[in-house]
Amino acid sequence: MTNLALRPGIRRAAAHLRDGVVAYPTEAVWGLGCDPDNPDAVQSLLRLKRRDPRKGLILIAADIAMFAPYLQGLPAPLILQLQQSWPGAITWLVPNNHHASAWISGGRETLALRVTAHPVAAALSRAFNGPLVSTSANPQGLPPAKSLMKVKAYFGNSLDAYTPGSIGHAATPSEIRSLLTGEVIRAAS
Repeated sequence: MTNLALRPGIRRAAAHLRDGVVAYPTEAVWGLGCDPDNPDAVQSLLRLKRRDPRKGLILIAADIAMFAPYLQGLPAPLILQLQQSWPGAITWLVPNNHHASAWISGGRETLALRVTAHPVAAALSRAFNGPLVSTSANPQGLPPAKSLMKVKAYFGNSLDAYTPGSIGHAATPSEIRSLLTGEVIRAAS
C-alpha cells in the first residue's frame, strides 16, 4: 500500500501547515487546516473564513495517539468509546483539559476531535506529524466547497497550499456528539 504522507503534494502542504493555511479534501467537503498551536496561522484561517473565534474549531488526526495530550485525564472507558468509533465520521466533544489553546476551543469547556477516515486528510496529518485544524473551506455563510475549483473560487491565492485529492462519499459533514452525555449536537443526515 502506498504511503500518501510521502507524496510530494502532501509533503509540500504539510510544510505549509506550520505557518499557513492549507486546503485539503475530507469525507464530505473540502477543509481548511493549519497548525493548532500557531495563533497567527489560526487567526489567518479565521480571517479567511470570516469565522467568529468563539465558535471554536475541530481538530483532526490520523490516529487517536496524536490526541494523547488532549485526552489526558479522560477515564479509560471513554477513551475506549473513542477508539471504537474512529476513524470515522463522528466528531466528539471531549472535556477540555486545557492542553488546547482558547483559540481552538473557543473558550469552551469542550474540545472537538475526530480521527479522520479520509486518506488524504489522514496523510496530511501524518506528514505534519500531529493534529491539525479542520474547518469547512468556505467563507462564513456560504456553502462548503465540494470541489477544488470551488475552494479556489472562494480563496484564490489567499491559501498557502492545496493538497491533491477529492472529497469522500459522505453526503454531509461529520456528526458531532458529546462524549460525556452522548447528545447529538449536529446530526449527519
